[in-house]
Amino acid sequence: MEYTILLVDDETDILEFMSYNLHREGYRVYTATTGVDAVRTALEVHPHLIVLDVMMPEMNGMETCAELRRHKQTEQTLIMFLTARSEDESQIAGFEAGADDYITKPVRVQVLVSRIKALLKRIDAPQQEREREQKREPQPISIDRERFVVTRNGHAITLPRKEFALLELLHSRPSKVFTRDEIFHRVWGEGVVVGDRTIDVHIRKLRKKIGDDHIVTVKGVGYKYEH
Repeated sequence: MEYTILLVDDETDILEFMSYNLHREGYRVYTATTGVDAVRTALEVHPHLIVLDVMMPEMNGMETCAELRRHKQTEQTLIMFLTARSEDESQIAGFEAGADDYITKPVRVQVLVSRIKALLKRIDAPQQEREREQKREPQPISIDRERFVVTRNGHAITLPRKEFALLELLHSRPSKVFTRDEIFHRVWGEGVVVGDRTIDVHIRKLRKKIGDDHIVTVKGVGYKYEH
């Protein structure tokens, strides 16, 4: 399978360097030098992975990532942030914005290629298996509040505390639509400052772990749980 990668950086020499080496690895490569161009190109070519520089003028990488996650065509696209900053706070902010991985400059070719291959393995399953998965009936979810464990189709799934609390809330009232404000209040509590995309990031991670069948987005309002 030939994978398509979109590289986004306002430094053309870095773009040329990465593009040359990824072409050599057999990838189809597109480039963009601004966040606006990145979104437009991504919606046109539907890349499997976007390598996105954080520190760009006007529309930075965090803002670009958030914009990409708003579009149905790119809401699940793999995104790797590229930045010269290595502070823990920057990495946390990157993952909050919806990143799947994080790599710092200066970029070493071997590290870049290795990380890209690792990310692309997530979508490397045979097409037939993906189609079978889509046709399967939704499996019931059970929640053990004492052991802090979620069970799906007989398999136990351990979730981080906030993801567990979010799923427990939605699961407690099937078909009820919980507004975003209600979710913030019930899961994160009063006086806690979190990013606007925090709920969306946690929902996306939950769907990867329990399947896409149960958590339903009610556009402009919030989320609900369906059996």
